[in-house]
Amino acid sequence: MTANGSNAPRRDWAVAVFVVWRGAVLLHEHPKLGRWLPCGGHVEANELPDDAAVREVLEESGVPIVLLGDAPVTVPGPRQLTRPRGVQLERIDDAHEHIDLVYLAQPADGYDGALAGVPTLGWYDREALTHLPLTPEIRAWCELALDEVTSAG
Repeated sequence: MTANGSNAPRRDWAVAVFVVWRGAVLLHEHPKLGRWLPCGGHVEANELPDDAAVREVLEESGVPIVLLGDAPVTVPGPRQLTRPRGVQLERIDDAHEHIDLVYLAQPADGYDGALAGVPTLGWYDREALTHLPLTPEIRAWCELALDEVTSAG
């Protein structure tokens, strides 16, 4: 129970990363949820959101990435974090919510197209996205990412 007497759900910080390469976005069918999602997951204790985003994509796909977005200022210190493209509250179930930091990214220089061995993990262009059973939210983020990210590859 919270200080105001409500039974609010547990809220965890999480990252979702829409990686774009050669006009396609990186998605996979989540094994537990059965939904098509970008790479992402919880921000661990004492972990910075930027580091969590890079770690989650590498763990889930094998793709090294560069986050896209502005840092507020360019100074020698303190470290400036990448501003997420969006922040949203995602209801997981009645007792659990994620505060999702949504990032856009592209593969790091030298990426060769290799992906981890997850069967549904892949690069999906606009045409392929029309054939996936995406939620309206994921479809909208995919379209935004493809509109905003130019990645030569």
